[in-house]
Amino acid sequence: MIRRSSVLKSLFLMCLLTALVSGQETVSKVVGSAKDGKSAAKPAPVTIEKIESDMAEALSIIQENYVDRTSINYNDLFKSSIDSMLHTLDPHSNYYDAKEFEQFRTDQSSQYFGIGASIGDIRDPKGNVKGTIIKATFENAPAHRAGLRYGDMILDVNGTSMIGKTYPEVRNFLRGPRGTSAKITVEKYGTGVKETVDIVRDAVPQPSIPEAYMIRPNVGYIAMTGGFNQTTFAEFRQALAQLKAQGMNQLVLDLRNNGGGLVRQAYQVANAFLSRGQEVFTQKGRLDGVGDTYRAENSNPEKSPLVILINQNSASASEILAGALQDHDRALIVGENSFGKGLVQNPFVLQYGSMLLLTIAKYETPSGRLIQRDYSNGDLYNYYNKPEGVEQPKTESKPAESKTDSGRPVYSGGGIMPDEVVPFSTITVERFRQQQRLLDPVLVFSMDVVHGKRSEFADYKVDRPITFDYDLKTTDFIVNEAMFQAFRKFAVETYKLPAALVDKERQFIERNLRTEFAIAAYGMTTSLQVSNEFDNQLLKAIELLPKARLLALEGERANSNPPRKAN
Repeated sequence: MIRRSSVLKSLFLMCLLTALVSGQETVSKVVGSAKDGKSAAKPAPVTIEKIESDMAEALSIIQENYVDRTSINYNDLFKSSIDSMLHTLDPHSNYYDAKEFEQFRTDQSSQYFGIGASIGDIRDPKGNVKGTIIKATFENAPAHRAGLRYGDMILDVNGTSMIGKTYPEVRNFLRGPRGTSAKITVEKYGTGVKETVDIVRDAVPQPSIPEAYMIRPNVGYIAMTGGFNQTTFAEFRQALAQLKAQGMNQLVLDLRNNGGGLVRQAYQVANAFLSRGQEVFTQKGRLDGVGDTYRAENSNPEKSPLVILINQNSASASEILAGALQDHDRALIVGENSFGKGLVQNPFVLQYGSMLLLTIAKYETPSGRLIQRDYSNGDLYNYYNKPEGVEQPKTESKPAESKTDSGRPVYSGGGIMPDEVVPFSTITVERFRQQQRLLDPVLVFSMDVVHGKRSEFADYKVDRPITFDYDLKTTDFIVNEAMFQAFRKFAVETYKLPAALVDKERQFIERNLRTEFAIAAYGMTTSLQVSNEFDNQLLKAIELLPKARLLALEGERANSNPPRKAN
């Protein structure tokens, strides 16, 4: 490990040295040509010792001569230089300083340390932030045990006022090391009473699967949107068992916005659906032990028809899972083209608690497809953002074609292409801005209703702690005509919104009011079930389940014959 750290440090020194002395190099060339007009001698070979010596000298010059020596942040200097060096290799090799490495490990453990509550801003009619409120607590989390409720305004944390601070600022005060105290003063929205609670920070789960429920009779829905972490397969196995106990015989697995994570967890999920011996993925790299083919080991795979949802933010392990099940015709892939990250990173722990995440191999799907998309121009910003109107790098040849088990064509490069392309419904920027104007009145009106400040809607009052693991019914919190008209009056009179805007966005308002009521009564994750009923990609996935059934039968017939060789 010491030897590896020394080499990496030397590579960093070379990168930083190039940036620091490039200006001096130009000057010396000009001076040399002015002296005698002779061509420069062939440079001596670069050695690690020479790099380290030059780097030490360059740093010494910076320390002694830089105009604002006190502003030099050596951690930022080192990190930006190493990252720049790595990104000339590929976009996914990265350097993590000690703090970032600790956060990386926390993220992969499916938890963080804090009080366990969702929070949000509350604004006055002029749009000024009044403060931060509790939106929901999580099951068994410290905030839930302390009795914090929907609408409680956070006044101070450990003696520091939170009035006027936005919720990201307040969140930094609420999170902290496990076992430390957060003394929080809140004002109860319903009564105005101030209350101080002393909460001991603890581990708060960040599940890979925030929601799993029966979205239709016989149809289960699993939102595997939280990345592939250490608990992903265990969560999946539990969710699948619960849904099957409720009569599920068809499944929609949502991988949208799942940026990947631990490939072993993705393998285990794929293994649940594939038969023993079927290939899941292959790694190809130069190091010993990374050029292996990983095959399913399941003698009794799950047979339910399966639709997988992906979008442009589905990456890495998500693409491995989707690609494996697509190649074996085991799942119908629906949505948008995935991100296209098919590179394997391995963590190399360095001295002083830092870490290098270095690409060591590439992934291939069972049909031999490469997932990784092009990065030949080295444009990191466009690689991650893919802005519309920007021409993408062109390749001389067409993407290589492979075949699924039943003979359907699939293609390499640029991620996983869905079997059924369903773009996500979008609205104009102007309409989005108009809808954002409605969110503050929706929140305040909802808090009035939930806390019983509107007696005409007493049935909507929530005077109990959150009920977790609840599946919304179509009859829960219906926003009827009387409630919409009451909101309309409130929004026009208090927030000075045009009545025409309120009328035009009635569906948006009703959906968000119902979501707020569901948050107060059943928590943040259950409230997502409201928006799912308006999700065009999800609704299409449900509609396509019969096609997924036929596809799985074709794949099963193909696999009853002797296995074919991958292309």
